[in-house]
Amino acid sequence: MSQTVVITGASAGIGRATARMFGERGADVVLIARGRAGLEDAAKDVEARGGRALVQVADTADPQQLEAAADAAEQAFGPIDVWINCAFSTVFAAFDEITAEEYERATQVTYLGFVNGTRTALKRMLPRDRGTIVQVGSALGERSVPLQSVYCGAKHAINGFTSSLRTELLHRGSNVHVTIAQMPAVNTPQFSWVTTRLDRHPQPVPPIYQPEVAARGVVHAADHPRRKQYYIGATTVATIWANRLIPALLDRYLARTGVDSQLTDQEPSGKSNLFEPVDRTEDGRHGAHGIFDDASHGRSYQAAVARHPGAALSALAAGAVAAGWLGRRARR
Repeated sequence: MSQTVVITGASAGIGRATARMFGERGADVVLIARGRAGLEDAAKDVEARGGRALVQVADTADPQQLEAAADAAEQAFGPIDVWINCAFSTVFAAFDEITAEEYERATQVTYLGFVNGTRTALKRMLPRDRGTIVQVGSALGERSVPLQSVYCGAKHAINGFTSSLRTELLHRGSNVHVTIAQMPAVNTPQFSWVTTRLDRHPQPVPPIYQPEVAARGVVHAADHPRRKQYYIGATTVATIWANRLIPALLDRYLARTGVDSQLTDQEPSGKSNLFEPVDRTEDGRHGAHGIFDDASHGRSYQAAVARHPGAALSALAAGAVAAGWLGRRARR
């Protein structure tokens, strides 16, 4: 039987790339976002790859809209097997330049949207005692950077909320699992439609990875949800461990370099998806990728090793045996 997979934030970026990968498996993919045009394009991607798609226009900040989307999903495809929370919105600006209304809205989508999605999924999964929830997290959920207080605060909150929920599920002995895929900087369209007070176009902090790298991590987490979290990309591992070992030094380093490293030489796009989806405009249909293709990596060796640790250890052991054999031959 086909998996039924629900993805929020499915119209672009990591959500769009993840939907395509589940489509390649022949999964039934339920696509949730606010913009219908982007969702319909994503549905075509899924169906072209062999899956079935269901478009559900919904704002993740509204729990009733998510409930209606989940009901429609199960009526169309049957019980939900995997729920992936990926939708978010944010503001690029210094904290004191963000209005209270903007901060509240971005937090409702980026943090409470995950809470609402998780609640909606659990309402259906817990009675059946099966199902998987994947939270698309970020290295910035542990190590904050300047200009992104909204996003960093929400991602920190997601980590705390999910850890608490995971212990509750373990206490119950539940067969419902929740895990987090922690992301590096990813080349998504968000940087071209984010609300910003900056005089230059924002960018991810290099090195930047393509959305397919992130999507492979999400799909793997969905397949192996018993781990608490997965680190996607070597920079995610380095960022998280550096923050644990030398947090004060990292504060000073980011104070010096963190602002300029997030700015390009281009002017901002002038678009904003904080209160309205951008794909309602004529030129608003976006794919998985942003504008940084030339600077982005299509593979992560760290992520590949994390997905296949047994194979990596076997290769390492074989290399050690071969090196030992060659060393003995050289001595003889």
